[in-house]
Amino acid sequence: MTGDTDLSPARLRHARYAIAAVFCIHGAVTGSFATRIPWIQEHAQLSAGTLGLALAAPAVGAALAMPLAGRINHRLGARTALRVLLALWTLSLILPSLAPNLPTLCLVLFVYGATAGMSDVAMNALGVETENRLGRSIMSSLHGMWSVGALLGSAAGTVAAHTGADARLHHLVAALALTAAGLFAAGGVLDLRSDQEAPAPPHFALPPKSAFLIGAVGFCAVFAEGASLDWSAVYLRDVLHTDAGLAAASTTAFALTMAVARLVGDRVVDRFGAVRTVRAGGVLATLGGLLVVGVRHPAGALAGFGLIGLGIAVVVPLAFAAAGRSGPAPAQAIAGVATITYTSGLIAPSAIGAVADATSLVVSFGLVTLLAFALIAGATVLRQGPPVGQAGGGPGGATAGSGATDLDEPAQTRP
Repeated sequence: MTGDTDLSPARLRHARYAIAAVFCIHGAVTGSFATRIPWIQEHAQLSAGTLGLALAAPAVGAALAMPLAGRINHRLGARTALRVLLALWTLSLILPSLAPNLPTLCLVLFVYGATAGMSDVAMNALGVETENRLGRSIMSSLHGMWSVGALLGSAAGTVAAHTGADARLHHLVAALALTAAGLFAAGGVLDLRSDQEAPAPPHFALPPKSAFLIGAVGFCAVFAEGASLDWSAVYLRDVLHTDAGLAAASTTAFALTMAVARLVGDRVVDRFGAVRTVRAGGVLATLGGLLVVGVRHPAGALAGFGLIGLGIAVVVPLAFAAAGRSGPAPAQAIAGVATITYTSGLIAPSAIGAVADATSLVVSFGLVTLLAFALIAGATVLRQGPPVGQAGGGPGGATAGSGATDLDEPAQTRP
Protein backbone atom coordinates (compact mmCIF):
# COMPACT_ATOMS: atom_id res chain seq x y z
CA MET A 1 0.00 0.00 0.00
CA THR A 2 1.04 3.57 -0.65
CA GLY A 3 -0.51 6.75 0.66
CA ASP A 4 0.19 9.35 3.30
CA THR A 5 3.71 10.68 3.06
CA ASP A 6 3.31 12.42 6.42
CA LEU A 7 3.70 9.73 9.08
CA SER A 8 4.80 12.13 11.81
CA PRO A 9 3.62 11.44 15.38
CA ALA A 10 1.16 14.35 15.15
CA ARG A 11 -0.35 13.01 11.92
CA LEU A 12 -0.65 9.50 13.34
CA ARG A 13 -2.34 10.82 16.50
CA HIS A 14 -4.82 12.73 14.34
CA ALA A 15 -5.48 9.60 12.27
CA ARG A 16 -6.06 7.60 15.45
CA TYR A 17 -8.62 10.10 16.75
CA ALA A 18 -10.30 10.17 13.34
CA ILE A 19 -10.69 6.39 13.10
CA ALA A 20 -11.91 6.31 16.72
CA ALA A 21 -14.62 8.81 15.76
CA VAL A 22 -15.57 6.60 12.81
CA PHE A 23 -16.01 3.61 15.15
CA CYS A 24 -18.16 5.75 17.45
CA ILE A 25 -20.36 6.88 14.54
CA HIS A 26 -20.73 3.32 13.29
CA GLY A 27 -21.90 2.20 16.73
CA ALA A 28 -24.33 5.11 16.99
CA VAL A 29 -26.23 3.85 13.94
CA THR A 30 -26.73 0.46 15.59
CA GLY A 31 -27.88 2.05 18.85
CA SER A 32 -30.28 4.36 17.02
CA PHE A 33 -31.87 1.48 15.14
CA ALA A 34 -32.15 -0.93 18.08
CA THR A 35 -34.19 1.42 20.27
CA ARG A 36 -36.88 1.88 17.60
CA ILE A 37 -37.41 -1.79 16.75
CA PRO A 38 -40.73 -1.85 18.67
CA TRP A 39 -41.97 1.12 16.57
CA ILE A 40 -40.84 -0.60 13.36
CA GLN A 41 -42.56 -3.84 14.42
CA GLU A 42 -45.83 -2.03 15.06
CA HIS A 43 -45.59 0.02 11.86
CA ALA A 44 -45.03 -3.10 9.73
CA GLN A 45 -47.65 -5.05 11.74
CA LEU A 46 -45.34 -7.95 12.54
CA SER A 47 -45.65 -10.72 15.10
CA ALA A 48 -42.71 -11.63 17.32
CA GLY A 49 -41.90 -14.57 15.06
CA THR A 50 -41.93 -12.60 11.81
CA LEU A 51 -39.90 -9.82 13.45
CA GLY A 52 -37.28 -12.41 14.37
CA LEU A 53 -37.17 -13.53 10.74
CA ALA A 54 -36.67 -9.94 9.57
CA LEU A 55 -33.91 -9.33 12.12
CA ALA A 56 -31.90 -12.20 10.62
CA ALA A 57 -31.67 -10.30 7.30
CA PRO A 58 -28.90 -7.86 8.40
CA ALA A 59 -26.54 -10.72 9.26
CA VAL A 60 -27.22 -12.38 5.90
CA GLY A 61 -26.59 -9.11 4.06
CA ALA A 62 -23.39 -8.49 5.99
CA ALA A 63 -22.03 -11.98 5.41
CA LEU A 64 -22.64 -11.79 1.64
CA ALA A 65 -21.33 -8.23 1.18
CA MET A 66 -18.23 -8.27 3.38
CA PRO A 67 -16.01 -9.96 0.76
CA LEU A 68 -16.66 -6.98 -1.56
CA ALA A 69 -14.94 -4.56 0.80
CA GLY A 70 -11.43 -5.63 -0.23
CA ARG A 71 -12.07 -4.90 -3.90
CA ILE A 72 -13.66 -1.53 -3.09
CA ASN A 73 -10.64 -0.64 -0.97
CA HIS A 74 -8.33 -1.59 -3.83
CA ARG A 75 -10.29 0.44 -6.38
CA LEU A 76 -10.93 3.62 -4.36
CA GLY A 77 -8.21 3.68 -1.73
CA ALA A 78 -8.82 3.14 1.97
CA ARG A 79 -9.93 6.67 2.88
CA THR A 80 -12.34 7.16 -0.03
CA ALA A 81 -13.72 3.64 0.36
CA LEU A 82 -14.36 4.27 4.05
CA ARG A 83 -16.13 7.58 3.37
CA VAL A 84 -18.38 6.00 0.72
CA LEU A 85 -19.19 2.86 2.69
CA LEU A 86 -19.72 4.70 5.98
CA ALA A 87 -22.07 7.18 4.27
CA LEU A 88 -24.07 4.30 2.76
CA TRP A 89 -24.31 2.72 6.22
CA THR A 90 -25.43 5.89 8.01
CA LEU A 91 -27.96 6.72 5.30
CA SER A 92 -29.35 3.17 5.39
CA LEU A 93 -30.69 4.00 8.86
CA ILE A 94 -33.54 5.83 7.09
CA LEU A 95 -34.85 2.67 5.41
CA PRO A 96 -36.20 0.27 8.11
CA SER A 97 -38.78 2.68 9.55
CA LEU A 98 -40.20 3.22 6.05
CA ALA A 99 -40.94 -0.48 5.46
CA PRO A 100 -44.72 -1.15 5.48
CA ASN A 101 -44.60 -4.98 5.59
CA LEU A 102 -42.41 -8.04 6.16
CA PRO A 103 -41.00 -8.53 2.62
CA THR A 104 -40.03 -4.86 2.34
CA LEU A 105 -38.51 -4.85 5.83
CA CYS A 106 -36.45 -7.97 5.06
CA LEU A 107 -35.17 -6.32 1.87
CA VAL A 108 -34.18 -3.03 3.50
CA LEU A 109 -32.61 -4.82 6.47
CA PHE A 110 -30.58 -6.88 4.01
CA VAL A 111 -29.27 -3.61 2.54
CA TYR A 112 -28.77 -2.21 6.05
CA GLY A 113 -26.69 -5.26 7.00
CA ALA A 114 -24.70 -5.24 3.77
CA THR A 115 -23.61 -1.62 4.22
CA ALA A 116 -22.90 -2.30 7.90
CA GLY A 117 -20.65 -5.23 7.05
CA MET A 118 -18.67 -3.51 4.29
CA SER A 119 -18.09 -0.36 6.35
CA ASP A 120 -17.16 -2.57 9.32
CA VAL A 121 -14.43 -4.28 7.29
CA ALA A 122 -13.17 -0.96 5.89
CA MET A 123 -12.87 0.73 9.29
CA ASN A 124 -11.26 -2.30 10.95
CA ALA A 125 -8.71 -2.58 8.14
CA LEU A 126 -7.80 1.08 8.57
CA GLY A 127 -7.72 0.63 12.34
CA VAL A 128 -5.18 -2.17 11.94
CA GLU A 129 -3.04 -0.10 9.56
CA THR A 130 -3.12 2.85 11.96
CA GLU A 131 -2.14 0.53 14.81
CA ASN A 132 0.75 -0.82 12.70
CA ARG A 133 2.19 2.63 12.14
CA LEU A 134 1.74 3.73 15.75
CA GLY A 135 3.52 0.59 16.92
CA ARG A 136 1.16 -0.03 19.81
CA SER A 137 -2.26 -1.53 20.38
CA ILE A 138 -5.32 0.63 19.66
CA MET A 139 -7.89 -1.89 18.40
CA SER A 140 -9.40 -2.57 21.81
CA SER A 141 -10.11 1.10 22.49
CA LEU A 142 -11.47 1.52 18.95
CA HIS A 143 -14.03 -1.18 19.65
CA GLY A 144 -14.65 0.49 23.00
CA MET A 145 -15.51 3.66 21.09
CA TRP A 146 -17.97 1.62 19.03
CA SER A 147 -19.65 0.65 22.31
CA VAL A 148 -19.71 4.30 23.37
CA GLY A 149 -21.36 5.21 20.06
CA ALA A 150 -23.96 2.47 20.48
CA LEU A 151 -24.70 3.80 23.96
CA LEU A 152 -25.07 7.37 22.67
CA GLY A 153 -27.29 6.27 19.79
CA SER A 154 -29.49 4.18 22.06
CA ALA A 155 -29.76 7.02 24.58
CA ALA A 156 -30.97 9.41 21.87
CA GLY A 157 -33.33 6.75 20.58
CA THR A 158 -34.71 6.17 24.06
CA VAL A 159 -35.46 9.88 24.42
CA ALA A 160 -37.12 9.92 20.99
CA ALA A 161 -39.24 6.88 21.85
CA HIS A 162 -40.18 8.30 25.24
CA THR A 163 -41.43 11.51 23.65
CA GLY A 164 -43.42 9.54 21.07
CA ALA A 165 -41.42 10.82 18.10
CA ASP A 166 -42.13 9.18 14.76
CA ALA A 167 -39.21 6.83 14.00
CA ARG A 168 -39.21 7.95 10.36
CA LEU A 169 -38.42 11.51 11.40
CA HIS A 170 -36.04 10.41 14.15
CA HIS A 171 -34.03 8.20 11.82
CA LEU A 172 -33.99 10.77 9.04
CA VAL A 173 -32.51 13.41 11.35
CA ALA A 174 -30.09 10.91 12.93
CA ALA A 175 -28.97 9.56 9.55
CA LEU A 176 -28.25 13.02 8.12
CA ALA A 177 -26.36 14.11 11.26
CA LEU A 178 -24.32 10.90 11.42
CA THR A 179 -23.58 11.03 7.69
CA ALA A 180 -22.19 14.55 8.01
CA ALA A 181 -20.15 13.57 11.07
CA GLY A 182 -18.90 10.43 9.34
CA LEU A 183 -17.74 12.25 6.21
CA PHE A 184 -15.87 14.75 8.36
CA ALA A 185 -14.26 12.12 10.61
CA ALA A 186 -13.28 9.84 7.72
CA GLY A 187 -11.48 12.76 6.09
CA GLY A 188 -8.84 12.54 8.83
CA VAL A 189 -7.96 8.85 8.55
CA LEU A 190 -4.82 7.61 6.82
CA ASP A 191 -4.99 7.86 3.03
CA LEU A 192 -3.74 4.43 1.99
CA ARG A 193 -3.87 3.22 -1.58
CA SER A 194 -3.19 -0.21 -3.04
CA ASP A 195 -0.55 -0.67 -5.69
CA GLN A 196 -2.64 -0.33 -8.85
CA GLU A 197 -0.19 -2.53 -10.76
CA ALA A 198 -1.00 -5.40 -8.41
CA PRO A 199 -3.94 -7.61 -9.41
CA ALA A 200 -7.22 -6.55 -7.87
CA PRO A 201 -8.69 -8.94 -5.32
CA PRO A 202 -11.60 -11.03 -6.62
CA HIS A 203 -15.17 -9.92 -6.00
CA PHE A 204 -15.77 -13.00 -3.90
CA ALA A 205 -13.06 -15.24 -2.47
CA LEU A 206 -12.63 -17.53 0.46
CA PRO A 207 -10.57 -15.94 3.24
CA PRO A 208 -7.10 -17.39 3.96
CA LYS A 209 -6.87 -20.43 6.23
CA SER A 210 -5.39 -18.30 8.99
CA ALA A 211 -8.62 -16.26 9.07
CA PHE A 212 -10.64 -19.38 9.83
CA LEU A 213 -8.47 -20.18 12.86
CA ILE A 214 -8.55 -16.59 14.09
CA GLY A 215 -12.27 -16.45 13.38
CA ALA A 216 -12.82 -19.56 15.52
CA VAL A 217 -11.40 -17.69 18.51
CA GLY A 218 -13.64 -14.73 17.72
CA PHE A 219 -16.57 -17.13 17.36
CA CYS A 220 -16.15 -18.34 20.96
CA ALA A 221 -16.06 -14.79 22.31
CA VAL A 222 -19.00 -13.50 20.27
CA PHE A 223 -21.09 -16.56 21.14
CA ALA A 224 -20.51 -15.84 24.84
CA GLU A 225 -21.31 -12.16 24.23
CA GLY A 226 -24.57 -12.84 22.38
CA ALA A 227 -25.67 -15.43 24.92
CA SER A 228 -24.95 -13.17 27.88
CA LEU A 229 -26.56 -10.06 26.40
CA ASP A 230 -29.76 -11.81 25.35
CA TRP A 231 -30.18 -14.41 28.08
CA SER A 232 -28.57 -13.12 31.28
CA ALA A 233 -31.72 -11.34 32.46
CA VAL A 234 -33.84 -14.37 31.60
CA TYR A 235 -31.42 -16.58 33.55
CA LEU A 236 -31.75 -14.50 36.71
CA ARG A 237 -35.53 -14.29 36.37
CA ASP A 238 -36.28 -17.91 35.49
CA VAL A 239 -33.48 -19.83 37.20
CA LEU A 240 -32.77 -17.65 40.23
CA HIS A 241 -36.30 -16.17 40.48
CA THR A 242 -35.22 -12.55 40.91
CA ASP A 243 -37.38 -9.51 40.17
CA ALA A 244 -37.21 -7.76 36.81
CA GLY A 245 -34.99 -4.93 38.05
CA LEU A 246 -32.28 -7.22 39.40
CA ALA A 247 -32.51 -9.41 36.30
CA ALA A 248 -31.92 -6.39 34.05
CA ALA A 249 -28.91 -5.44 36.20
CA SER A 250 -27.13 -8.59 34.99
CA THR A 251 -27.19 -7.33 31.41
CA THR A 252 -25.94 -3.95 32.58
CA ALA A 253 -23.12 -5.55 34.56
CA PHE A 254 -22.05 -7.51 31.50
CA ALA A 255 -22.22 -4.56 29.08
CA LEU A 256 -20.44 -2.15 31.43
CA THR A 257 -17.51 -4.43 32.22
CA MET A 258 -17.13 -5.21 28.54
CA ALA A 259 -17.12 -1.54 27.48
CA VAL A 260 -14.70 -0.47 30.22
CA ALA A 261 -12.36 -3.39 29.51
CA ARG A 262 -12.22 -2.45 25.83
CA LEU A 263 -11.45 1.18 26.56
CA VAL A 264 -8.49 0.28 28.79
CA GLY A 265 -7.55 -2.99 27.09
CA ASP A 266 -4.83 -1.54 24.86
CA ARG A 267 -2.61 -0.83 27.86
CA VAL A 268 -2.92 -4.45 28.96
CA VAL A 269 -2.17 -5.73 25.46
CA ASP A 270 0.88 -3.46 25.14
CA ARG A 271 2.15 -4.67 28.51
CA PHE A 272 1.50 -8.41 28.23
CA GLY A 273 0.90 -9.17 24.54
CA ALA A 274 -2.15 -10.49 22.72
CA VAL A 275 -1.80 -14.18 23.54
CA ARG A 276 -1.31 -13.72 27.27
CA THR A 277 -4.10 -11.15 27.42
CA VAL A 278 -6.59 -13.46 25.71
CA ARG A 279 -5.50 -16.41 27.82
CA ALA A 280 -6.05 -14.39 30.98
CA GLY A 281 -9.38 -13.24 29.58
CA GLY A 282 -10.33 -16.85 28.92
CA VAL A 283 -9.54 -17.71 32.54
CA LEU A 284 -11.70 -14.82 33.80
CA ALA A 285 -14.57 -15.69 31.47
CA THR A 286 -14.40 -19.36 32.48
CA LEU A 287 -14.48 -18.42 36.17
CA GLY A 288 -17.44 -16.17 35.38
CA GLY A 289 -19.26 -19.01 33.65
CA LEU A 290 -18.59 -21.33 36.59
CA LEU A 291 -20.03 -18.71 38.95
CA VAL A 292 -23.16 -18.40 36.80
CA VAL A 293 -23.85 -22.14 36.63
CA GLY A 294 -22.40 -23.21 39.97
CA VAL A 295 -23.46 -20.53 42.45
CA ARG A 296 -27.25 -20.45 42.60
CA HIS A 297 -27.41 -16.94 44.05
CA PRO A 298 -28.07 -13.60 42.28
CA ALA A 299 -24.82 -12.09 43.58
CA GLY A 300 -22.83 -14.97 42.10
CA ALA A 301 -24.61 -14.66 38.76
CA LEU A 302 -24.08 -10.88 38.62
CA ALA A 303 -20.38 -11.33 39.37
CA GLY A 304 -20.21 -14.16 36.85
CA PHE A 305 -21.72 -12.18 33.99
CA GLY A 306 -19.43 -9.27 34.85
CA LEU A 307 -16.39 -11.57 34.64
CA ILE A 308 -17.56 -13.01 31.32
CA GLY A 309 -17.80 -9.48 29.90
CA LEU A 310 -14.39 -8.58 31.29
CA GLY A 311 -12.80 -11.74 29.94
CA ILE A 312 -14.07 -11.66 26.36
CA ALA A 313 -13.95 -7.89 25.82
CA VAL A 314 -10.67 -7.61 23.90
CA VAL A 315 -10.88 -10.89 21.99
CA VAL A 316 -12.69 -9.62 18.88
CA PRO A 317 -10.54 -6.45 18.51
CA LEU A 318 -7.41 -8.60 18.77
CA ALA A 319 -8.84 -11.10 16.29
CA PHE A 320 -9.35 -8.31 13.75
CA ALA A 321 -5.83 -7.05 14.41
CA ALA A 322 -4.37 -10.52 13.94
CA ALA A 323 -6.39 -11.06 10.74
CA GLY A 324 -5.13 -7.77 9.33
CA ARG A 325 -1.54 -8.96 9.74
CA SER A 326 -2.04 -12.57 8.69
CA GLY A 327 -1.31 -12.15 4.98
CA PRO A 328 -0.97 -9.81 2.03
CA ALA A 329 -4.74 -9.13 1.77
CA PRO A 330 -5.76 -7.61 5.14
CA ALA A 331 -9.28 -6.61 4.10
CA GLN A 332 -9.98 -10.12 2.80
CA ALA A 333 -8.76 -11.71 6.05
CA ILE A 334 -10.70 -9.23 8.18
CA ALA A 335 -13.82 -9.91 6.09
CA GLY A 336 -13.41 -13.63 6.77
CA VAL A 337 -13.08 -13.13 10.52
CA ALA A 338 -15.96 -10.64 10.54
CA THR A 339 -18.20 -13.10 8.69
CA ILE A 340 -17.47 -15.83 11.22
CA THR A 341 -18.09 -13.54 14.20
CA TYR A 342 -21.30 -12.15 12.66
CA THR A 343 -22.49 -15.73 12.19
CA SER A 344 -21.69 -16.50 15.82
CA GLY A 345 -23.66 -13.49 16.98
CA LEU A 346 -26.58 -14.59 14.83
CA ILE A 347 -26.77 -18.19 16.04
CA ALA A 348 -25.84 -17.72 19.71
CA PRO A 349 -29.22 -16.49 21.05
CA SER A 350 -31.21 -19.17 19.20
CA ALA A 351 -28.70 -21.90 20.10
CA ILE A 352 -28.92 -21.02 23.78
CA GLY A 353 -32.71 -21.15 23.53
CA ALA A 354 -32.66 -24.52 21.74
CA VAL A 355 -30.34 -26.07 24.33
CA ALA A 356 -32.45 -24.60 27.13
CA ASP A 357 -35.62 -26.08 25.64
CA ALA A 358 -33.98 -29.50 25.39
CA THR A 359 -32.30 -29.36 28.80
CA SER A 360 -32.10 -26.16 30.88
CA LEU A 361 -30.61 -22.67 30.89
CA VAL A 362 -27.99 -23.92 33.33
CA VAL A 363 -26.77 -26.40 30.71
CA SER A 364 -26.86 -23.62 28.08
CA PHE A 365 -24.49 -21.50 30.11
CA GLY A 366 -22.38 -24.58 30.71
CA LEU A 367 -21.83 -24.51 26.94
CA VAL A 368 -20.88 -20.83 27.16
CA THR A 369 -18.38 -21.73 29.89
CA LEU A 370 -16.79 -24.40 27.67
CA LEU A 371 -16.39 -21.91 24.82
CA ALA A 372 -14.83 -19.41 27.22
CA PHE A 373 -12.40 -22.13 28.31
CA ALA A 374 -11.52 -22.74 24.65
CA LEU A 375 -10.13 -19.20 24.50
CA ILE A 376 -7.27 -20.25 26.78
CA ALA A 377 -5.95 -22.74 24.23
CA GLY A 378 -7.12 -20.87 21.14
CA ALA A 379 -5.29 -17.68 22.07
CA THR A 380 -2.15 -19.09 20.43
CA VAL A 381 -3.48 -18.34 16.94
CA LEU A 382 -3.33 -14.62 17.72
CA ARG A 383 0.47 -14.81 17.86
CA GLN A 384 1.90 -12.49 15.24
CA GLY A 385 4.67 -13.38 12.86
CA PRO A 386 6.87 -10.93 10.97
CA PRO A 387 5.10 -8.04 9.28
CA VAL A 388 3.78 -8.94 5.86
CA GLY A 389 4.21 -7.03 2.63
CA GLN A 390 7.75 -5.86 3.27
CA ALA A 391 8.62 -5.80 -0.39
CA GLY A 392 7.78 -2.66 -2.30
CA GLY A 393 5.62 -0.10 -0.59
CA GLY A 394 5.22 3.58 -0.82
CA PRO A 395 6.75 6.60 0.86
CA GLY A 396 8.14 5.87 4.24
CA GLY A 397 7.97 2.14 3.62
CA ALA A 398 4.22 2.01 4.13
CA THR A 399 3.05 -1.35 2.89
CA ALA A 400 0.10 -3.59 3.46
CA GLY A 401 1.40 -4.72 6.77
CA SER A 402 4.50 -2.67 7.34
CA GLY A 403 4.93 -1.29 10.75
CA ALA A 404 3.19 -4.26 12.30
CA THR A 405 4.59 -5.33 15.59
CA ASP A 406 4.40 -8.62 17.39
CA LEU A 407 1.57 -8.16 19.83
CA ASP A 408 2.67 -11.33 21.61
CA GLU A 409 5.54 -9.32 22.99
CA PRO A 410 5.15 -6.50 25.47
CA ALA A 411 5.61 -3.05 23.98
CA GLN A 412 8.89 -2.54 25.86
CA THR A 413 10.59 -5.32 23.86
CA ARG A 414 9.54 -4.18 20.41
CA PRO A 415 12.10 -2.63 18.08
